Amino acid sequence: MRDQQDNRRDFLRNSLYSAAGLAMFPQLTPNAYGSIKTVLADQPFALAMPPRIKFAVIGMNHGHIYGQVEAVTRGGGELVSFFAKEADLTAAFAKRYPDAKQAKSEAEILDDKSIQLVLSSGIPDERGPLGVRVMKAGKDYMVDKPGLTTLEQLAEVRKVQKETKRIYSIMYSERLENRATVKAGELIKEGIIGKVVQTIGLGPHRMNANTRPEWFFDKKRFGGIICDIASHQFDQYLFFTNSTKAQVVASQVGNVNHPQYPKFEDFGDAMLRGNGGSGYIRVDWFTPDGLKTWGDGRLTVLGTEGFIEIRKNIDIGGREGGNHLFVVNNKETTYVDCSKVELPYGRQLVDDVLNRTETAMSQEHCFLATELCLKAQKNAQNVSVVS
Repeated sequence: MRDQQDNRRDFLRNSLYSAAGLAMFPQLTPNAYGSIKTVLADQPFALAMPPRIKFAVIGMNHGHIYGQVEAVTRGGGELVSFFAKEADLTAAFAKRYPDAKQAKSEAEILDDKSIQLVLSSGIPDERGPLGVRVMKAGKDYMVDKPGLTTLEQLAEVRKVQKETKRIYSIMYSERLENRATVKAGELIKEGIIGKVVQTIGLGPHRMNANTRPEWFFDKKRFGGIICDIASHQFDQYLFFTNSTKAQVVASQVGNVNHPQYPKFEDFGDAMLRGNGGSGYIRVDWFTPDGLKTWGDGRLTVLGTEGFIEIRKNIDIGGREGGNHLFVVNNKETTYVDCSKVELPYGRQLVDDVLNRTETAMSQEHCFLATELCLKAQKNAQNVSVVS
């Protein structure tokens, strides 16, 4: 079946024809899905760059650390050492990266002047304080989301970042490591749907409770559902609306179906208003077992002349795989094949470490996305019990 699908995809890509009015889409194919046209976003993968900086890892409590390492390695980073308190996590990481040195302590890494960048996916409430120590040690920091869990942590990180001029970057992988989302940013910048009016970001997740560590169920450790998994959607809202100022209009959270975990939250949503557009966010832990992936994550960007929808992980009842991008405007409906789109974040971050620039993500964007997320979490109404 896989061979048939691959052959069919190759056939469609090779059967190219031109269409008027789509100058930004140079390659089009007839499409088996009704009247939707298919476009290949023909951007060849960038080859992994030779080492340009040395980096290390401290804390690996979430599997996102492997994606973080791969992104920086593609961009020209050399992993030289790592440290974690947990023996099982350390053993798994060492097996994956046998050429990296296992440090005896966090201090060994922070004191190593050859290391320019530190990565972490530690327990969420420990990530901000670690970032402060990293920046004070004269190193840049790239952390898994959520990068912070309280407004007090944010205030301290902002203060130290301003004093040290080091980079504090949060890897929002749903945007930075998703090819369809990267391509959507390019198309929107080119004006394909006019001026952006609103974003709708949906982040459903599968819980898999029996595989989760104890801290996963403690709101004090993970920060709450909006702080945690909705941090992706706040980042995307600011990015796609190009908002530099925004406020949380309303937010709510609840533990509506997991009373056995009293410190847990399984549902949250929020409404946003900014100087570039409006936004709605919904996140939950209710992905059913019948879905072939951990969550049907979606992003819709509404513009004055059309809309874009991204189906990040799956197109239920449709195409195989993830990274699905649909563009609908006043001319037609188009499906964009994003399988060859470059993921530039790792390369840009290494550039920023070397050049002291902000090409991967501005520091203010990073902090504003976090601030909005934390305020939405802190001020959310509780919907666990509906009267």
